[in-house]
Amino acid sequence: MKNILSLAATVLVVLGFFSSSTNAQDIAGVSQETVTDAYIYLIGRALVVRQEHLDVVSGDMDYNVVHHNPLASVDFVNPNMSVTNSQCWFAVDDSTPVLLEIPKIEGRYYTAQICDEWGEVITNINPRNYPQQPYGKYALVAPGYRGEIPEDTVRIDLRSSRAKMLARVELQDDPEGAVKLQRQITAKSLGEPDIPDAVTMPKFDNQKLIGVELFDKAEELLTSAPDVSPIAAQLQAKVRAVASLAADPEAREAIDSFLRDTVIPDFTRFAVTEVGPVRNNWMGTLVIGNYGEEFPIRSAVNLVGIWANARHEVVYHGAIRDSQGAQLQGSQRYELHFPKDALPQGVVNEFWSVTLVSLPDFRPVPNPLNRFALSTWSNVEKEADGSLRLLLAPTPDRNYPEANWLPTPEGYPFFLTFRSYVPKPAVQSGEWFPPAVTEIK
Repeated sequence: MKNILSLAATVLVVLGFFSSSTNAQDIAGVSQETVTDAYIYLIGRALVVRQEHLDVVSGDMDYNVVHHNPLASVDFVNPNMSVTNSQCWFAVDDSTPVLLEIPKIEGRYYTAQICDEWGEVITNINPRNYPQQPYGKYALVAPGYRGEIPEDTVRIDLRSSRAKMLARVELQDDPEGAVKLQRQITAKSLGEPDIPDAVTMPKFDNQKLIGVELFDKAEELLTSAPDVSPIAAQLQAKVRAVASLAADPEAREAIDSFLRDTVIPDFTRFAVTEVGPVRNNWMGTLVIGNYGEEFPIRSAVNLVGIWANARHEVVYHGAIRDSQGAQLQGSQRYELHFPKDALPQGVVNEFWSVTLVSLPDFRPVPNPLNRFALSTWSNVEKEADGSLRLLLAPTPDRNYPEANWLPTPEGYPFFLTFRSYVPKPAVQSGEWFPPAVTEIK
């Protein structure tokens, strides 16, 4: 497989992931590599379809209507609790655009991130990308749209008939002001678009991913949305080859056994612990949002943190292990110590946050403080020497200010996400990583 990241250590990790699936005998007449590539490629699309079903088909969202998550809500996957969170599924056709409106927002971070149906970022609407019109009206149009758009409106061409928006407004120390701005983000269809039904899928969750049944939906998944990956054609040929074989009962059983015994466990491990370079037992996913040929990373991100943004907008570091390599456990007590010359605010142009979620569902666990993140705006207190010590523990500790305490879920393993918004070059290049999480003995 192509070199996923420039760092040699990461290359070895990634190649180690694939070695178990490329050096053994064929499966039902095709190589294990073909089956592995086909599954990992197609599951990325299936995870987006699953999310569409959870949001719209069986959820409380409608197409072309912005859904504003309540500020205290934690019932969505891998959230950032330092911003407001608004979502919208756009649905357009060749004669019907959607009009998106963003209010004037000054003095605080915001972005309206728009993703395609494979989880790739199309654009971010914000002052950095649209300095001529950082707010106002935006017409989202289908690839075949040839009509006019309203005056004073920026045209944004989508890649298919659907797209997903995630809009965020930084809370700072004024959550009410952020919510007021959030509520002014609106969308409306400029007509009545023909909206095809979402691809139907067997239900599956992160604890038990779908097996060979995925290939029963191969043609629908592939034709329902184009893929911008430069190697999409050959990957889709692999998918169709495996799907054809899976129609034979004997081959189907062999493929399913290989998927469940080897591919799915390896892919799950890769997604959680090996998808990027590791330093201080933090994993930094530097290929993010726009993936090029790196379809395994795209599918992994769709599994553990769907709708990840592009790295010029945010870099994500994730940790599931402490400084000694032990899995982070909610019943233990840990410290995150930033030296005075390496404070987190020094590596971002906007803000930083650290969010804690349980495994394997990647969702926040309620706690008495209703505190699920610490950030630039958390009023954390520095030590006398100028350093910053954060406490990760199920109960408070008199040696740490309460403002520096991030409650952990007692009885659960947990996952930390450190987000650097509008990161400085040292973060984007992989030079900077958060300090190791150290257990307090």
